[in-house]
Amino acid sequence: MGTAFVVLILVAMVAAIVRYMIKARKRGEHIGCGGDCGSCHGGCHK
Repeated sequence: MGTAFVVLILVAMVAAIVRYMIKARKRGEHIGCGGDCGSCHGGCHK
C-alpha cells in the first residue's frame, strides 16, 4: 500500500513538471535556454 502511495506522488510530480513545461513553451519561454544567445547552441531565438 505504501509503494502505491509513493508511486502516485511521483506520477503527480512528473505530471506537474510536464504541465509547467508545456505552459512555459506556450508562453514562449524556453526551459533550457537562459536567454544568452552567445552560448545558445539550440537556435531557440530566431
